[in-house]
Amino acid sequence: MSNPTVSSINTLLNKTLMAMHLASNDETANGKRESSTHEKRLSVREKVLSYNPVSQYQPHTLHYAMKGFGYLPTPILEGLIAYLKGPNSKQYLHANAHLRLILAVNSHLKTPLELTPMHELRERFTTDAVAMQAPRVWQQASDNILNNIKPFTKKGEKLVNWEDKTIANADDGNMTVRCYQTKANKKRSKKGSVHNPDETVMLFFHGGGFCIGDVDTHHEFCHAVCEQTGWPVVSVDYRLAPECPAPAALKDCITAYAWLAEHCHTLGALPSRIVLAGDSAGGGLSTLIAQQLTAPTESAWSDLGAQGQKMYKLLESLPKPLAQMPLYPVTDIETDYPSWELYGEGLLLDHADVAVFDAACLKDSPLPRLHILNSPMLGDNSKVCPTYIVASELDVLRDEAFAYAKQLKGYNVPVETHTVLGAPHGFIHFMSVHQGLGQETKDIINGFCSFVRDVISTRSQLAA
Repeated sequence: MSNPTVSSINTLLNKTLMAMHLASNDETANGKRESSTHEKRLSVREKVLSYNPVSQYQPHTLHYAMKGFGYLPTPILEGLIAYLKGPNSKQYLHANAHLRLILAVNSHLKTPLELTPMHELRERFTTDAVAMQAPRVWQQASDNILNNIKPFTKKGEKLVNWEDKTIANADDGNMTVRCYQTKANKKRSKKGSVHNPDETVMLFFHGGGFCIGDVDTHHEFCHAVCEQTGWPVVSVDYRLAPECPAPAALKDCITAYAWLAEHCHTLGALPSRIVLAGDSAGGGLSTLIAQQLTAPTESAWSDLGAQGQKMYKLLESLPKPLAQMPLYPVTDIETDYPSWELYGEGLLLDHADVAVFDAACLKDSPLPRLHILNSPMLGDNSKVCPTYIVASELDVLRDEAFAYAKQLKGYNVPVETHTVLGAPHGFIHFMSVHQGLGQETKDIINGFCSFVRDVISTRSQLAA
């Protein structure tokens, strides 16, 4: 790179990774183990449990570099933040030095979106997102023979498998869905135990401004949901703008919901126990789908002609979702909330990013900008399913998540709001590199799982 600042940041990342031996069991980015006379001696069992193929570490150097910053003393972190002209503790009271350094590095490496062709932006985002993820989540349960040696697997441990399937999108083209399921340790599990005791399945929609992102960029989060809850997860690779402007993504996700309602029995789930989730743009899709499945708006779909009428009839025939979990979602097409001014610069999502995504998604849309199918706050949310909303404190979209929660509560819809203090928009991408955000993400998944189980229990009591 010609930019000396960017070069210095890349050098810093490489030196941090190599100097601190941050890969698991002292694996470095090139897969070599550093020897030390002071190295802890491991038992055979510990060595077997900690084994991972060397090839797994090579695409994930960004994971180890970013995670490695967290091991540095706070004064050094603050010095690096100051050098990069990053945010101080007074600006972001609830963000520790590790997170503020990550934000500072991102700010230096970020290229204005309008200067990057969309196909390049997608490739870069996918590469960086996967590089940030822990290599273990890319290990299929059956890939590593040592993972399947029953005496060495941990009691109650859930191993995750996933499979990509090709289904039809809303316009009869091909669309990928990635299906995650747990592979229980049968020897250690109780006799007669049920594989999916909640009979619940999650349909997940990735974020990325409706323009970037795919099933790979959000693989780690979907893997974590499956692993923690035991629920199968189906992640949707819907079509993206500007090639396919709104409401193509919405239609594809509704089509994926219809497919799941028909095939959820193969995942040990009931059609009445489909839960929706998504982050950012995907959170917006979740809220729109939850709305249209419970109270489809015929006049809105009529604006799309015969195809819209077909989609309306499909919506009327589908079961209603059990619950939804939008994470820092897009809920309102307007941008006059206080958080828009407070957090619109210097973070992971800024004013310029929103403008680029907005134009790509809506410029060639057959619908007007202020349309029910573009903005869930404009539609009928009086019958929406129970909702567990996750908001980020340091997020330009924060206040519209709060506004959506307030509207649902006004309709007496069961709502819980979980706000992650000190977290930027898109924080789930840092779940395995930042300890605090990793714990927050675990808490969010567990919180939603408990929320859903309460909904199931309440409905069972009402039906009795």
